[in-house]
Amino acid sequence: MASLFEPLTLKTGPAMKNRFMLAPLTNQQSHADGVLSDDEFRWLTMRAEGGFGLTMTCAASVQKAGQGFAGQLGLYDDRHLPGLTKLAAALRASDTHAVAQLHHAGMRSPTALTGGPPLCPSDNPETGARGMTLDEVRRTADDFIAAAVRCERAGFDGVELHGAHGYLLCEFLSPEINRREDVYGGSPENRARLLFELVDGVRAACGKDFSLGVRLSPERFGLKLDEIVAVAGRLMREDRIDYLDMSLWDAFKEPEEEAHKGRSLMSYFTELNRGRVRLGAAGKITTGPGCRRALEAGLDFVVIGRAAILHHDFPQRIAADPDFTPRPLPVTPEYLHSEGLGAAFVDYMRTWKGFVADAA
Repeated sequence: MASLFEPLTLKTGPAMKNRFMLAPLTNQQSHADGVLSDDEFRWLTMRAEGGFGLTMTCAASVQKAGQGFAGQLGLYDDRHLPGLTKLAAALRASDTHAVAQLHHAGMRSPTALTGGPPLCPSDNPETGARGMTLDEVRRTADDFIAAAVRCERAGFDGVELHGAHGYLLCEFLSPEINRREDVYGGSPENRARLLFELVDGVRAACGKDFSLGVRLSPERFGLKLDEIVAVAGRLMREDRIDYLDMSLWDAFKEPEEEAHKGRSLMSYFTELNRGRVRLGAAGKITTGPGCRRALEAGLDFVVIGRAAILHHDFPQRIAADPDFTPRPLPVTPEYLHSEGLGAAFVDYMRTWKGFVADAA
């Protein structure tokens, strides 16, 4: 088993100085036009200074029509470049691998933010989303790639494609949501086509030292575990990405699908031949022992969300105390402010049951 504090080389770009990746956490702190705010800058740079080997932005929108939440960081316009450049420089100055996550919310885009109906692989009556035309699919792919190029211009070390949690790329993978009858629908291979075209497109458009990761989730939103395992296996087998970031909700639980119970959900991915691609996972990995258990189970790195909200210096805490456990919940707004969360982020955290203490 590798140590949590052993460097992790990537096929492309600088190595991670340790095995801790900051999860791409929604925080709603940027300006309405997608420009980076001082609060979001502080939130991210504090985590870099706190010792994370890879520091990732929140899901950042590649298209105004794909905005997923208020206060979302934007990557779709050159007006975003000054803030992105400032952020990338500060992150890299803290010796962290600086990554922006490329995101399109698809059917989960609120009309109130985008000004139009949400977009989806197919018409979706439940959400009111409209099925995308073939030209819109291709234009959206171009926007993902343009966002990656913009991030490279800003000085980031790499980008991650968000293919999880029922957002657009995940919707294309879902046989329940994607009912297209063209080259992007039908067979599992067709439904994964957009994701693999984006991998190839980003690689072709960006430099040889620019890293590329993919985030997948294997459950909910009509996804089939066997199909996501196959996508993960192909991503690693084709050796076009640097790391695969699996969002598992709970990294140690069994699958939801009855046919796949009896072993951990994580094990379906750790058993795959990963070649030079690094594998990590998120999901209730919150303590020093939990981090070690995840590496013992076969991961190359751990993806930290909740514990990173509570402790900006979570890696440093574990270095000082291998059995470190985060502060118990709930915590006060004042405590969260001291950990670098702005008012908008604290308000968002109130939607997480039991996280923020009610006023006395």
